[in-house]
Amino acid sequence: MVSTDAIAAPPLESTIGRRKQVRELDCVDNFPAGFKQLTSVTFESLHAPLPCVPCSTLLSPQFLWRHDMPTQAHHVTSLARLERAHKHFGAHIALHSLDLEVHAGEVLALLGPNGAGKTTALGLMTGRIATDSGSAQLFGRDPRDAATRRGIGVMLQEAQLPETLTVAEQVRLFASYYPQPRAVDETLRLAGLADLGRRQYGQLSGGQQRRVQFALAIAGRPALLFVDEPTTGLDVEARRGFWSVLRELRSDGAAIVLTTHYLEEADALADRIVLLGEGRVLAEGTPQAIKSRVAGKRLRCRTSLTLAQIGAFAEVESVQRRGELVELRSRQPEDLLRHLLAADAGLSELELSPLSLEEAFLSLTAPTPLEQAA
Repeated sequence: MVSTDAIAAPPLESTIGRRKQVRELDCVDNFPAGFKQLTSVTFESLHAPLPCVPCSTLLSPQFLWRHDMPTQAHHVTSLARLERAHKHFGAHIALHSLDLEVHAGEVLALLGPNGAGKTTALGLMTGRIATDSGSAQLFGRDPRDAATRRGIGVMLQEAQLPETLTVAEQVRLFASYYPQPRAVDETLRLAGLADLGRRQYGQLSGGQQRRVQFALAIAGRPALLFVDEPTTGLDVEARRGFWSVLRELRSDGAAIVLTTHYLEEADALADRIVLLGEGRVLAEGTPQAIKSRVAGKRLRCRTSLTLAQIGAFAEVESVQRRGELVELRSRQPEDLLRHLLAADAGLSELELSPLSLEEAFLSLTAPTPLEQAA
């Protein structure tokens, strides 16, 4: 007999990712009008042929959900874990024996340049791909287990959804996959879609479609939320609003794994940052700890000295003009400041600050001289 677990699983990619072509059911022609269109959303990544069963049985909650959300989500402090995880695609090694852990109640930001392994790490933790060696765990179990995945929500960088369904219909459909979903109205509010519920998905702007994809990721009230470049395509106001929602979800107890190219976003949201490079961990810690890994401080001031005069000081690592001010970087800011005051008694608007996360990121991910020579 064919196990119904393959059907019972909330389709991981259907909540958040690019859709793969799926096998149509033998009995699909007997489905209600419009349901055949949704088969690519509802049933995918199946591991066995589906049984031909009456439509009323197939759509019943008892058939779809034979298991509750795994209780481990509410008891373990490590919600997801990679241990010496290795993954390659052809000749390209995406991850080198990577160790990574997601703790309950935290916002973890995965940072790194393109090709660092961020998306591959997410794929392993969410069960979309398997390790070549090492292990991946989700709530203490195999991430590929259907019941285990009901505890997560995922928003990937790309998604394909039925364009003729309204926003509310999309959310209602996805909420039906979970045993204890959010109310549709609450999901729409959190995603900033309260006024767009009756709008067809295909009529939305790119930024609005991203909000719908986020709504589908949180519709099931996940204990662990993965968001991959979530604010791409959003304007500044919408991005700030999204930050507020993530903070609200975290305060409600959800753990969040965030990948982003907006380093300001990681600095504002993350409790912990893991910086990846070529499939390895380059640095790990709080945003402040990551910034402290890079020696030096930034100094801004108004001065009559020229850039050439300032650059002649041994303590100056870099200098540039920012409007009417001059910005310097130095590992010996106190000594530099004494020299500047001695050379320019009229020095004013002085500001001394730590380096930004972006500067730390660029410094930690910069190729070594040997790598540059290669």
